[in-house]
Amino acid sequence: MLQEGAHGKWTISSSDESAEENSDSEKPCTSSLSDPACGRTSGPQYPCSEARKAAHKRRASPLKLTDKSLSTDAPPAVKQRPSQEGSGWCLSSSDEEPEDQQKHIHKEAVKEEKCDVPEEHPLNLCKDDKLLENLKEEEYNVTPSEAQDTWDLVTGGNPFRFFLTKVSGIEQNYNSGALHIKDILSPLFGTLISSAQFNYCIDVGWLVRQYPQEFRKKPLLIVHGEKRESKAELIAQARPYENISFCQAKLDIAFGTHHTKMMLLLYEEGLRVVIHTSNLIAEDWYQKTQGIWLSPLYPRLSKGASGSAGESVTNFKSDLISYLAAYNSPALKEWIDLIQEHDLSETRVYLLGSTPGRYQGSDKEKWGHLRLRKLLKEHALSIPAQESWPLVGQFSSIGSMGADGSKWLCSEFQESLVAAGSSVTTFRKCDVPIHLVYPTVNNVRQSLEGYPAGGSLPYSIQTAQKQLWLHSYFHKWSAEVTGRTHAIPHIKTYMRLSPDFQKIAWFLVTSANLSKAAWGALEKNGSQLMIRSYELGVLFLPSAFERCFSPLIFVALLWACCNRSMLGTPEVDAALQGLDKGYFHVGRGKLPERKDSATYFPVPYDLPPEQYGSKDQPWIWNIPYTDAPDTHGNMWVPS
Repeated sequence: MLQEGAHGKWTISSSDESAEENSDSEKPCTSSLSDPACGRTSGPQYPCSEARKAAHKRRASPLKLTDKSLSTDAPPAVKQRPSQEGSGWCLSSSDEEPEDQQKHIHKEAVKEEKCDVPEEHPLNLCKDDKLLENLKEEEYNVTPSEAQDTWDLVTGGNPFRFFLTKVSGIEQNYNSGALHIKDILSPLFGTLISSAQFNYCIDVGWLVRQYPQEFRKKPLLIVHGEKRESKAELIAQARPYENISFCQAKLDIAFGTHHTKMMLLLYEEGLRVVIHTSNLIAEDWYQKTQGIWLSPLYPRLSKGASGSAGESVTNFKSDLISYLAAYNSPALKEWIDLIQEHDLSETRVYLLGSTPGRYQGSDKEKWGHLRLRKLLKEHALSIPAQESWPLVGQFSSIGSMGADGSKWLCSEFQESLVAAGSSVTTFRKCDVPIHLVYPTVNNVRQSLEGYPAGGSLPYSIQTAQKQLWLHSYFHKWSAEVTGRTHAIPHIKTYMRLSPDFQKIAWFLVTSANLSKAAWGALEKNGSQLMIRSYELGVLFLPSAFERCFSPLIFVALLWACCNRSMLGTPEVDAALQGLDKGYFHVGRGKLPERKDSATYFPVPYDLPPEQYGSKDQPWIWNIPYTDAPDTHGNMWVPS
């Protein structure tokens, strides 16, 4: 049906007109799209969101601009009009056209070219039945020397154990400190006995192929949230693999998802926990910006150890067990027992999870944004003049925020993120600067994947039009520091920084997008917290790293003495003093070129973030973009 509003004219299918609470969740959909030109279904053969299904269709059937005068080497910027007064939104040039002319443009400006892709192009779906997989798997068949480099990276002087995923198509030096899923599952990391994969979107066949040949028949538990048809399809994917079993996460509250992304890896040598942001599908490990926290190898405790043995200063072990127990699943009892038998004392991060439910009393502080509030009050240092320390939130989807900021963002959610120390400070509405980083249409258009990258940014027009006020907080995606400006982010991060953006009070990497479903919303006059979805992340606080930093600070001082030109510089001073003052320091320059990665927190994108300009629009997946081609010369028409 034709719609018209502040964002212009567009056509949406009736299937997109879902309930408000679910409009931007990554709603599972398993239906396939017929593609007669290829003689196959072009829909992904695993449960995924409507937005990702649309991206899959556009890869299979690109829409080309008929005007050959437009260069696809350097796509021109989208023509836009000034923002509407008071709305903070921009209108594309298509809104300047009369309705009948717009219809003509929609029919004539683009044409569908089913499978019109060169045979050698990685996006050719006619030649190969698997989306991008041959290229991706070949690319990450690592050589022994590369494997050794990965091992050195993980066992080296990175106290944060925070990594990005490798990205195809960027300068290789930017991948020198990054990991692919094949690296994580490598025999170098341990001799695998069994594993558990917690995730939202799962391609079982692809996942199995990421394990080394010798581990592909080891017991694998897949924890998911699929129901009915999508559950049946997931189970059908696994029929060829006798070693795979399933655990269905209970989702009793409407519109919730199992969004957690975690690996539990049991080795002959010990146990490892991996908390990350990638779905278990090829696209998420190819040309997107994703985050990984990789635990140390946890050794097995000696027999007869006490129940509290192997706990860390961050209570990570007991919190992980509590999170797994919240599933109330017999299939996870074995993993709870295994965790209990291992020494997790070297962990330096705090676990921050969400589980579906309505929580009252002390249970309110176990999950979601109230859990973050509790951790910051108990373990973060008070910040002087903290109202001037901005918050940065970076995410790949946005839920319904309400009619204005007071409904959730600038009230209960902000109150949790500004908590610091035992002091109780109440700020007026949005006194603390809030910088929300979310890709613009041009970010997506100019990305490595082109418009289909927007399939992993499922922000809908239905929700966006109800919260135009939110646009004033938006900032562009830019990651020159890690060479990933053109790798669309699926990572989610939140942090508190000093006014000069040089100090970090805390940093969180998580699966949780900016939504009440993920973080929770207060009910019953604040006496109850309601959460719809499963989420998981890790919180980095300077106080937990002070002990492990002492030898690194000594090394930094020694290095500075050997490089006398560095003595007295802000970089060295910050490395020696930052943790004593209760913050991490933001390094300067591009990450591969820096010699200070062990003492500076590796923020994966550019700071300070740049606010949207008057012509910038947030990416919205379910409206067309036909004014300018993407990096592959294609348009975006989702339906």
